[in-house]
Formats: sequence, C-alpha cells, structure tokens
Amino acid sequence: MTNMSLVTTFILMGLPHAPELDTLLCGIFLVIYVLTVVGNLLILLVITVDPRLHTPMYYLLSNLSFIDMWFSTVTVPKMLMTLVSPEGSPISFPSCVAQLYSFHFLGSTECFLYTVMAYDRFLAISYPLRYASMMSGRTCATLATTTWLSGSLHSAAQTTLTFRLPFCGPNQIQHYFCDAPPILKLACADTSANELVIFVNIGVVASGCFLLIVLSYVSIVHSILKIRTSEGRWRAFQTCASHCTVVLCFFVPCIFIYLRPGSKEAVDRIVAVFYTVVTPLLNPVVYTLRNKEVKKALVKLKDKVVHSQSK
Repeated sequence: MTNMSLVTTFILMGLPHAPELDTLLCGIFLVIYVLTVVGNLLILLVITVDPRLHTPMYYLLSNLSFIDMWFSTVTVPKMLMTLVSPEGSPISFPSCVAQLYSFHFLGSTECFLYTVMAYDRFLAISYPLRYASMMSGRTCATLATTTWLSGSLHSAAQTTLTFRLPFCGPNQIQHYFCDAPPILKLACADTSANELVIFVNIGVVASGCFLLIVLSYVSIVHSILKIRTSEGRWRAFQTCASHCTVVLCFFVPCIFIYLRPGSKEAVDRIVAVFYTVVTPLLNPVVYTLRNKEVKKALVKLKDKVVHSQSK
C-alpha cells in the first residue's frame, strides 16, 4: 500500500459549542495569546539585560519562555481563524504535518527542559558550595541543547507514525489544530498499532521525565529539611514553588490527553485547549509574581525606560 495521501486539505472544525460564543471565545483566546507573547518576551528581555540574572536557573528559564512563546504561536492563531470561520478553517496537508511536528517538538522539548530545571534546583540546594562548578555555563548549555535535540527526535517519530497512514476519505478534524489523536480517526487503515506506539512513546517520555522530577524534589525536600534556619528553609521552598506549579500544569493535562488511548471524550479536546492556550501564559505569570529577583529586574527595566523617555 502506498503512503501517499489522497487528502490534500484538512478542515479544522474546532469543538462543538454555541455559535454565539465564537466572538467571546475568539476575544478571550486573542487576549491570552497577546499576554503570553508579551509576557514571555518581557522575561527574555529582562534576563538578557540584567547581569544578575545571568545564571543557569535563568538561562533555563529563558529557554522555557522562548518555547512557550512559540508553543502558543503554533496553535492559537489557527484556533482564532477556526473560531471566525463557521464552516471550519482549511489547512493544507503539509501545513498540518508541520503544525503537528512543531507542536510535539516544542511540547516534548519543554518536558525535557522541566526535568533539567529540576536537576538544576537539586544541585543548587543540595550542593550550594559546589554548584558553580557542577553547573557551569558549558554544562548548562549542553543540557539545554540536549533537550532541544531530544524533542526534535521525539517529535519526528510522532509525526512519521501519524502521517505514514493513508488518508483517503473524511478530512474534517474535530479540533482547533492538528494533533495525533483526532487525525488518526481520519485514517483509512487500522490505527490501533499507531495508538499503542504513540501511547508507549509519550508514556515513556512523560512518565520518565515526571519520575526524574519527583526524585529530584524528594532529594531537594530532604536537603531543605537539613537547613537550620526557618528563613533559609522558606527561601529554598520559594525557589522551587514556581517550578512545581508550572510542572503540574504542564504534566497533568499531557498525561490526561495522551495516556488514555482510544479515548473519544470531547473533554480531552477541551483539556488540550487549556494545555495549549493557558499553560504557556502561566510561565511569565508564575515566575514574575513569585520571583523577587525577576520583579526587581522588571522594576529596574521600567525605571530605565521612564528615565530615558524623560530626557
């Protein structure tokens, strides 16, 4: 059987909802998208211009902001087009392939990056005196590069598995963007093997990363409890709280959507919308509201801008 598809264009139909909600949803998604892009750009700018933030922790945070900005950009504009098109938004076959690859590439890279960030916090709290030598700039850059390469390979496997199937009939995707579960339902072949492989593939990556993060935090908590002063313990807990928050918001929807093979519940797609629209906004919100150093850097940057404008 040939792998060439007879379908040249897919139609993104979105999720079933009352038509009168289109304008409201479009407005909400647009506002969240703008805040996501601006917020993550602001974090990137602050980390770049403030020398005090040139540390491994903030270098990894800048990678996270860059990923979240593009993660949202890959999906949300197409969501907005689907909402303003009552008959669905067309997307060409190659564009659908590119969107699915980009979506899983950025998502899996973020998954690996959260693991590296947990490892970084483990070293900083458990080995404070040796941290600078253990997490040098070169080591940090190597770890970050590895996350990007791993994400690329993982996504290539996902995309190849999905689009090697023949698509010869229905072309309406019941979603706002191209993702593996809704696309597999349109294939003109048995997809049980694909669903199993994707389940195992994502399961191994997500579960493995989450387990490593949990192990890192078990060691971190053990080290924090050894700190003699309550102020020291509180500062250490605060350092990890932001990371824990975004990790839970990232992994819980991911596990819910992808680790339940064969699920046809509409709630999966609703969770996917939350996962792709809201989660990228949490990074700038959580890290600016809970992080004193970032807030100080933002105030410093604002004062510089005000001062330059007053001249």
